[in-house]
Amino acid sequence: MKIVICGSMSSAVQMLDIEKELLKHNHEVILPKHTKEYAEMGLGVDTSYESIKDKIEQDLIRDYFEEIKKADAVLIVNVDKNGIHNYIGGNAFLEMGFAHCLNKTIFMLNNIPDMFYSDEILAMQPITLNGDLAKI
Repeated sequence: MKIVICGSMSSAVQMLDIEKELLKHNHEVILPKHTKEYAEMGLGVDTSYESIKDKIEQDLIRDYFEEIKKADAVLIVNVDKNGIHNYIGGNAFLEMGFAHCLNKTIFMLNNIPDMFYSDEILAMQPITLNGDLAKI
């Protein structure tokens, strides 16, 4: 299965760990651009400097939409951030929406967070893995 990993770049280390595990099970994995660079900065790195300018100049949103179009599924790496349990940020929520509209399977690493757009997340009917990648 071809799986696109989505989530906050502050979880880049976890994304690389997940990639390794999925590759062991013969999945093809697509990571966000610059994941390795963010991971080298360490866990909990402040990613706020991932500027609008970079997103525009590198066309990161459209680029990832194209990756999602070619994939079988997305995996949302939703871990604790900003005091929110199982956080899902703006980009990951947008990517979930792309996947939903393209009829792709949506996996979520952890349970749905309690956020003001939780109803919309529920409506996309993600498959929650409760941290168990073997369920893919």
